Amino acid sequence: MAKKSKIKIIPLGGLEEIGKNLTLFEFKDEILILDCGVAFPDDDMFGIDLVIPDMSYLQKNREKIKGLVLTHGHEDHIGAIPYLLKDINIPIYGTRLTLGILEKKLKEHGLSSTAKLNSVNAGDKIKLGSFGVEFIRTNHSIADSVAIALHTPVGIIVHTGDFKIDSTPIDGEILDLARFGELGKKGVLALLSDSTNVERPGFSMSERKVGETFEDLFSSCESRIIVATFASNVHRVQQIITCAAKHHRKVAVSGRSMESVVTAAYELGYLKVPKGVLIELSDINKYPDNQLVIITTGSQGEPMAALSRIATLDHKKVEIKRGDLVIISASPIPGNEKLVAKVIDELFKHGAEVIYKSIADIHVSGHACQEELKIILSVTKPKYFIPVHGEYRHLMQHAQLAHKMGMAEDHTFIMKIGQVLELDSSSAKITGSVPAGRVFVDGSGVGDVGNIVIRDRKLLSEDGLIVVVVGIDSSTNEIVSGPDVISRGFVYVRESEDLMEQARIRARDAILNCTSKNNHDWNSIKTAVKNALSQYLYVETKRSPMILPVIMEV
Repeated sequence: MAKKSKIKIIPLGGLEEIGKNLTLFEFKDEILILDCGVAFPDDDMFGIDLVIPDMSYLQKNREKIKGLVLTHGHEDHIGAIPYLLKDINIPIYGTRLTLGILEKKLKEHGLSSTAKLNSVNAGDKIKLGSFGVEFIRTNHSIADSVAIALHTPVGIIVHTGDFKIDSTPIDGEILDLARFGELGKKGVLALLSDSTNVERPGFSMSERKVGETFEDLFSSCESRIIVATFASNVHRVQQIITCAAKHHRKVAVSGRSMESVVTAAYELGYLKVPKGVLIELSDINKYPDNQLVIITTGSQGEPMAALSRIATLDHKKVEIKRGDLVIISASPIPGNEKLVAKVIDELFKHGAEVIYKSIADIHVSGHACQEELKIILSVTKPKYFIPVHGEYRHLMQHAQLAHKMGMAEDHTFIMKIGQVLELDSSSAKITGSVPAGRVFVDGSGVGDVGNIVIRDRKLLSEDGLIVVVVGIDSSTNEIVSGPDVISRGFVYVRESEDLMEQARIRARDAILNCTSKNNHDWNSIKTAVKNALSQYLYVETKRSPMILPVIMEV
C-alpha cells in the first residue's frame, strides 16, 4: 500500500518575533510561499538597516516553488520580496493595493520590469499546482487585507494573516466571517492565526473611533495641525483628509513612505481626495495656519523620519511653531517608547500642543483581541491549531486560549522558525527542521554582516578601541619602532597618560617575551599583546576595549 502524502508547514519567520513573516507550504515536490517580510533591527544590531529571513531553503528548492501569495502590504509581510526576487523570479499574487505598494518598492530595487505580479480580489480563487488558493476579505490597519485558505489534497488550511473584526470599517468592507464559517463546516484541517493582541481582553475598537476623535480635535483647533501616523494606514489617512476637507483645510504630505503610499492608494482608487484639498509640501507657506493639515511619517520616533526632523528643527520645509497641534496617531511599538517620548518632549519644548495615545483615542490596533480570536477559532473549528505572528508569550497565550475553547493540547503546535510540521487528516507532528534564521541587510550588503561583526560593533560602542602599532625587523626580530598605543572611544589620552604609558610598556614586554624565544609567528605575538593588555586594562578600568595589534615588518 502506497504511503499517504502529507503536507508540510514550514515557518521561516514570524514566530517568537514581530516581523519577517514568511511561511512555506510544501506538498510532494511543490512549494507555496505565504508572505515575505522584513523585521526592523533591535537596538543592539548596530548599523543594521533591515533583517530578512534566511531564504537558503528556498534557493535550494527554487524549482519546486509555484508562487508567492500575499495577505497585505505591510513591510513585515512584503518588505523582503526584493531580496527574494533577486535570486528567484516567481509569480506573486496579491490584492491591488498590496501590489501597488510592492511595485513601488520593486522599482527602488530595479526589479519592477521582471516581476510577475498578478492582481486578485477578495473572494477570488486561483490554482497553483496542487494548491487551491482562496483570498478571504479581512479587516486590518491597511486596506485590501485578506486571509488565505489553502485547499490542499489533504485538507483545508486557513491562515488569517493580520486581522481584526471591525463591524464599521471605513471602506464598508466587513471581514467575511460567513466564509470562515463555511470553511469550518467543510472541515478545516489547520488554522494559523494572528497572535499579536492575544493579551488584550474583549474586542479591538473600530477605526471609526479615531475619526470621531479627529473630528473633536479639528473642530476646536485654530492653529496648524500636524498628524503623524503609519504611512500604510490608508483608512487613517482617509479619515484625516475627510476631516480636513470638512473643516476647509488643505492637506500636505511629508515623508517618503507616506508620499509613496498615498500616491499608490490615490491612483488605485483606495483614497478619495476632494479636488483642491491636497497640496505640495513646498506650498504650505501660501496658506494661513488655520487652513493647514500636514500628514507625516515618524509616529515611532524614528530619528530620520519627518516628524523627528520637524521636532529638532532639521526639516527643510516644515518648522514647528508655537501653538501647532501635533497628533501622534499610533501606539509605540515595544522598544520605541523612548524614541517617541523624546520626540514628544522636543515638540513641547518648541511650544506645540501634542496629543498622543495616553491622553486621547487617536489610535486603534489593527490586530484582533481575545474575543475576536475566539470567534475565528469557533467558526473554523480546526482539527489542528498553530498560533503565529507573535513573540513566544503571545503564541503560548493564544494556544492556552484555544485549549480553554476545547482544542486538544496535542493538536496545538507552538512552532519555532525552521521547524517542519507534517500533517494530514489523521496525524500531525514536527518531523525535523530546515535552515532558518536572520540575515542582516547593511547598506547594499545582504548577509555579509554576521553575528561576529555585530558583536564587534557592540564592543566598539561600549568600550572603544585600542590600536597597538609596532615595527619589527623581520631578520633580527628586534623592535625598531613603537609600540605606539592609540585609543579611540576608550579613554581621553591626555587625561590618562600614565594608563597609556603602562599599556605601552606591557605591550612591549609581551612582544619582547615572544621575540626573545625566536618566535617569528606574528599571530602569536598579536595574541600575546591582546592578552597582556586586555588583562591589564580590565583590572585598571573594568572595561574591555577591542584591542587591535598592528605589526609592520621592516
